[in-house]
Amino acid sequence: MSHTAEWKVRLYLFEEDQTTKARLELDTGTNRLTGHGTARCAPQDTDVPEIGDELAVARAMEDLALQMKRAAYGDMQESLKPYPGWLDTGA
Repeated sequence: MSHTAEWKVRLYLFEEDQTTKARLELDTGTNRLTGHGTARCAPQDTDVPEIGDELAVARAMEDLALQMKRAAYGDMQESLKPYPGWLDTGA
């Protein structure tokens, strides 16, 4: 069985007051999920925007991955058919 799909991903980064926020939006065509991640630069640390971007995006990806696993597990539960012996036939 062959299957091809295209999922669209959009990544948004926002930085303000030494805090970087990432929003990662996934559109599978049948489902839309959004992951969020935040990174903060400590006052004593050198402000390197690239590090904040990397951490915020990684955390948004982790959040999105967890949501995707939950969706997959839910889909698996819905698709499982009960063993016929478990059904109450009223007999």
